[in-house]
This record gives sequence, C-alpha cells and structure tokens, in this order.
Amino acid sequence: MDKYGLHFISDEDLFLHVKNTVEQYRFEIDLKSFNKNIIDPIKLTFDSLIYSVDIEDVVKSEALRQIDKSNTNQIGYFHQNIFQYIGENWSVPSEGFDIINESENIFVEMKNKHNTMNSSSSQKTYMKMQNTLLENSEAICMLVEVIAKQSQDITWKISLDKKKYDNRRIKRLSIDKFYELVTGDSTAFKALCSVLPVVIKEVVDGLNLDSEKNSVVKELNEVSDNLLKSLYLLAFKKYEGFDNFDV
Repeated sequence: MDKYGLHFISDEDLFLHVKNTVEQYRFEIDLKSFNKNIIDPIKLTFDSLIYSVDIEDVVKSEALRQIDKSNTNQIGYFHQNIFQYIGENWSVPSEGFDIINESENIFVEMKNKHNTMNSSSSQKTYMKMQNTLLENSEAICMLVEVIAKQSQDITWKISLDKKKYDNRRIKRLSIDKFYELVTGDSTAFKALCSVLPVVIKEVVDGLNLDSEKNSVVKELNEVSDNLLKSLYLLAFKKYEGFDNFDV
C-alpha cells in the first residue's frame, strides 16, 4: 500500500510536487522589490494613525503582505501543475489554457477563488472559451474554482454587452468536482487535503529553508532618519517641492 494512500497519484509524484511548491516560497524582501509597484505613503500614513500602529510596524506588515501575495501565486502553481501527475492524457501547457486533455477535448481555466475575477476578466475568459468552441466543434471548456461558493458542476452563465449567454459546453466546476472528473473518485480532493499536512511536514523537515529576511526598514532608515519621510521620498522624490520635504 502506498504510504500516503492516494490511488490517483503516486507517493513519489506527490512528494516531488509539494517539494517544488515549497521551494518556490518567498522568504526575502528588500526595498527595491518592496517598491516595485511604488508604495503609497499616504495610505500607510492613514493606516498608521487610524489604527494607532507605529509606522515601522505598518511597513513590516506591508512587506509581509507582499510576500504572502507571492506565496499565494505558488499555491496556484500547486493546484494547476499537480494535474501533470493525475489521470490519463491531462497536461499543463506553457501557454493558453491552464490544463487540457486533448484526447477528450477538454480545456480548463483554473482560478483560486470564485471572486478573483472581475467582470472584465470573466468576460475575457468566457470569450476565449467561446472562440475555442468555434475552432473545435467537440471542445468542452471549464472554469474550475478551487474555493467556490459550493460544490458544483454547472453551465457557466454570463452577461456580455447586456446579453445573457450560456452554453452547455462551457462549464463551471468546483475543484472537488474536477478531481472527480479526472480520477473517477468523488472524494479525491478531500483525500488529498487529508494527507497534505503530512506531506508538507515531511518535505519541510527535509529542507534547509531560509529564514525570513526583510531589509526594507533598514534600507528606508538609510534614506533618512525619519521612516515616514523616507516613504514619501520613495514615492514622490521627483515631484515638485519634495527636494525640501519634511514630515
């Protein structure tokens, strides 16, 4: 009997996939990456004063939020790429759809949460699927949501330019129903979730993971001896008057 007891994926493949996910986790952040999308110092000022939190702690929280966002992307990698190892004829292409089964003409877009797509991105995804149906008369397209409102396997209904569309070959599935489709086991996803903590612990115990390295506050203090001033100069140093700015 397999150590992890999952009939749809081998112990070796599951361990390797979890290991690859863990190794992509982010531990470090410096000022350059912290300000990659330009930090809003006004928002951080509001946060600090409204919640009565020292500005240094606000900066550290923002740094941790950015690290967490990167790690959330790695969980998307985990959910998508595990289907390289599960079922027959399933693959994870480098571009286009997230998951496909060419022999069954199934094309899948996967989202981590049901509310991660706004109206525009939902419409874009739906139109992509419509085009696939036009190009392939046997195609079935699926939007698979890891965290859906409920367990479901339904036709995806949507409004485009104030018109309502639905097509039985464009479906919306929760992740448990997709695992059932791929494995033939209605509780396959539950079984994976049950064993996952054990696998992750074994992976982590066997790795020499980096400790968190956050140099953001240190580097901001090198800009000026006033952390809040440094934040403003980081965003607005090329604006009029900020060559003589104090706060």
